[in-house]
Order: sequence, then structure tokens, then C-alpha cells
Amino acid sequence: MEAELGEEKWHFIDGCQREWDMLPPPRPPLIVGLDGGFIHSKDQKSRGEGWFEVIAGKSMPEEGAAKCFAYVQSYDTKPKRRLFELMKSQGLQANQQVIFLSDGANDVRELPLYLSPESEHWLDWFHVAMRLRVMDQMAKGLVNEQNMTSAQESLTEAGEELDTVDIGKQLERVKWFLWHGNVVRALDTMEDIEDQRDLLPQDGESRKKLLKAVREFRGYIEANQNFIPNYGDRYRHGEKISTAFAESAVNQVVSKRMVKKQQMRWTESGAHNLLQVRTKVLNDQLRETFVRWYPGMQTEQETQIEKKAA
Repeated sequence: MEAELGEEKWHFIDGCQREWDMLPPPRPPLIVGLDGGFIHSKDQKSRGEGWFEVIAGKSMPEEGAAKCFAYVQSYDTKPKRRLFELMKSQGLQANQQVIFLSDGANDVRELPLYLSPESEHWLDWFHVAMRLRVMDQMAKGLVNEQNMTSAQESLTEAGEELDTVDIGKQLERVKWFLWHGNVVRALDTMEDIEDQRDLLPQDGESRKKLLKAVREFRGYIEANQNFIPNYGDRYRHGEKISTAFAESAVNQVVSKRMVKKQQMRWTESGAHNLLQVRTKVLNDQLRETFVRWYPGMQTEQETQIEKKAA
């Protein structure tokens, strides 16, 4: 199956707008969700290096069955070709809209580039909301720590507690701005949070962790600011804003054999090849592949149907 896959290209957009306008009316958009998972490595040099990443995704047409794909990120040399052939098998036309949703990581953010002229790539709202929730919990944890101090300390730290509570409110503002696609105001508010944290005296370990999380989140939003839509507007119009369906694909493709059920250790090549077989099974294409290789192959059920028809 790997040998049959065409060669990798940097882009798959061919033709011009005039040629695309002459194509038949396109089908409804394809929704493609991309996500990642980690599996145990056979050659575990250390505890931190005992994993490698698998990228998995699912392409969902409005009409027809969804299909999934997966590959080992550090092993596969044809990821763009793999995704393009999957969409092509679902009847993708050059004038058909494709909407990609991902967590914004560098490896998956570059994957959909130049695959289709009518494509859009949006940051998944679920990952944005989860990061904000973690920071909000950190801010609440600071309030609880301050409430457990002595009476004398609480008098001197009353102003700090108010600042911490205010940070929670500012994080809510950040979430509201991002939900409505206002990236500029969200980044300005995060900058205000960083300035407020820097002014707090006696900065403890918990405060440092919160400040680090805010800075990392700010960098995350800056890196993906061109992929942040108006989530509220998309949600009201029934459009996808989350990669939850892609996460289910990760569970289907990766978790059963590699993480949850059977925690085996894998080489990158072994895991990658197994993923290709697994996705063919999930897409109901494995038998089609064998029949194409061996035209005489038939199941007992098909033989009985042919006898009845005769």
C-alpha cells in the first residue's frame, strides 16, 4: 500500500481559476479534523524520550461516509500526499470547499497548506478553551493558598488576593474576545495580565507557573492568530468549531492497539505500517485493496449471491 502511494509534493493546487470555474457544481464542504497522539517507543533511551507522535485525522463529507488516516509524524515522508489521496477518494474537486480544524501545532498547521484552492484552516476551539480553563484553575488556586495564610499575612496580602481574582476576570475577557474572533483585544488583555503579575510582590512558585502559562498561551495565540475565526458566528450557523470527531479517530486508530488496551512498544516503521492497515479497515477499504491485487478473491457470501442471481 505504501508503494502505491504517489510521490510527495509541496503543493497539490493545479490549474487556474478559469479551469476551476468550468468544473461541475461542487458538493458540500469537506470537514477535516487533525489531531495527535503518543505511543510507546521500542527503543526507550529515557523516560522522557520513550514516546513518538502519531498524527491522525478524519475527513467528513456532508454526504457519504467519513474516512480517517494516520501516520507516524517522525517517520512518514509523504504526509501531504496521504491526506490529499484521502480527500480525492471522497470525490474532492478543485472548486469544493475544505475546512481544516487542528490544535495549531506546527506539524499539523503546515500539513493542509496548498492542498486545495478552496480550503480554510481554523484553530480548534476545544484546545483554546482547555488552556484557558487550566489558567483559570491556577488563578483560583492562588486565592485558596492566600486564604490559608495566617491572619497577619492575610492583612498584608489582601491587595494580592484582589489582583488574583481580577486575573480570573481578565481570563474570562480573553475567552470572550477569542470566542468572537477579536484576537487583538485578547492579546492586549493577556499583556495586561502579564504586567499585573510582574507587579505582585513576593512572587511564589504558583504565581510563576501561572505567569509562564499565560506567556505560553499568548505565544500560542500569536502563532495561530490567522487561523482564529469568529467561533460564535460559526456556532450559530451550525458550522464545526471543534476537532472532537478527530479525537474519536485518534481513539479508534491509536488507542486500542497501542495505548489503552494493549500497551505494547513499537518501532516507528512498525507502528506506521500497522496504522495504514488499521485505517483501511476503518474505511472499509482493506478488502477492496486485496480484491484489486487478487481479482479472483471472493467471499462465500458473494459467491452465494451470484449463485442465487444465476
